[in-house]
Amino acid sequence: MAIEKALLLIADIGGYTRFMRHHRFSLAHAQETVALLLEAVIDAAGTLKLAKLEGDAAFFYVVGEDFPTFARHVADIRRAFLSRREQLVLDRMCNCDGCMQANALTLKFVAHAGEVAFQRVKHLTELAGVDVILVHRMLKNDVPLTEYVLVTDPVLATLDPVLRGHCQGLEHEFEGIGRTPTHYLDLDHVSAALPARVQPNLLRRLWHKLLMELRSVKYVLGIKQPCQDFRNVEVVDAPKSA
Repeated sequence: MAIEKALLLIADIGGYTRFMRHHRFSLAHAQETVALLLEAVIDAAGTLKLAKLEGDAAFFYVVGEDFPTFARHVADIRRAFLSRREQLVLDRMCNCDGCMQANALTLKFVAHAGEVAFQRVKHLTELAGVDVILVHRMLKNDVPLTEYVLVTDPVLATLDPVLRGHCQGLEHEFEGIGRTPTHYLDLDHVSAALPARVQPNLLRRLWHKLLMELRSVKYVLGIKQPCQDFRNVEVVDAPKSA
């Protein structure tokens, strides 16, 4: 098991109503909406390596001690997320909760740098160690923003001085870790340039609808459980009529 220094980054999608009614189409479409957004996030990650998908989040890493392109990676991922979200909203042909709430979905990042143990099993790479635990603890925080990047001191030190000037300090008490200095930055300071607007297209909307239904079949039929590993959605049964 090799131990190396690495940057750890989690891109976390939120915004769905925390309590979503247990409706098979709504949950199935929510699952696939987030999957499509995560695909865009992964495609835009550049040299960041995907460690694993964690429900409605993607866990990335890159080995090394210097991360001069960290802010660019965050900016690229956010632009890709916004572009895909806009297209999903524009192509929407369904009125279920999972589709209607797509425009409310948001993206946040947490990042930390430290020592990580890498264990490779066939084509999979598992990351372990206290620093891996810490970056996951950072997802539950007191940042007073919806979309942000939250970093620890080692990552802050690699940021451009202009970006560091926009950061706000915030100390956290993370479970099992203790008091930890962190710094958050509004994503608008990282990626002000938004993607070009997507133009309406009926054929694309019909194709998107077909693909959404095909990808959702396994959830609608109960072969797989939708939104089961999502951090930001808690499914509840719809109230029974009297």
